[in-house]
Amino acid sequence: MERSINEKIAASIRDFKLPDYDTIPDVGLYLEQTVRFIAEYLEPLPSISITSSMVGNYVKKGLIANPVKKLYDREQIAYLIFIAVAKTVLSLEDIQLLINLQKQSYDSKTAYQYFVNEFINVLYYIFGLKDRLDEVGEKNSDEKTMLRNTIITVAHKIYLDKCFAAIH
Repeated sequence: MERSINEKIAASIRDFKLPDYDTIPDVGLYLEQTVRFIAEYLEPLPSISITSSMVGNYVKKGLIANPVKKLYDREQIAYLIFIAVAKTVLSLEDIQLLINLQKQSYDSKTAYQYFVNEFINVLYYIFGLKDRLDEVGEKNSDEKTMLRNTIITVAHKIYLDKCFAAIH
């Protein structure tokens, strides 16, 4: 019996994950290594990508710090992963605002781990791999609601992209 489109696309996301903060290399990666590292994780997600020129643009616009001796560290890579995901539905100015709000409340590790956990939580829900959204994080805030809604919007876009690809 042939599986439905929903079953096919759910299967395509079942093993998706982003790296935990502590598993992101902190030895410093050159630009091409950084792009390759991130791209490998994002590959299963249609319309989410990152290129060297994008990274250069994010540095130029101040979304991430300048690399030190041309090397990108763990924090910069974590921000780049978030930016690559969020840019599918937000302007760079709004992403910068979210990052600035985050920096007022949480360190980069805590914020990134929350993003990863919430992203997987929402993706699995949107793709029908779980019946309800879990509560992620310890406190409710406007920033948390904004981030969740950003992630929900991204997840719906990924879902639709996968549906259209399956139909074509």
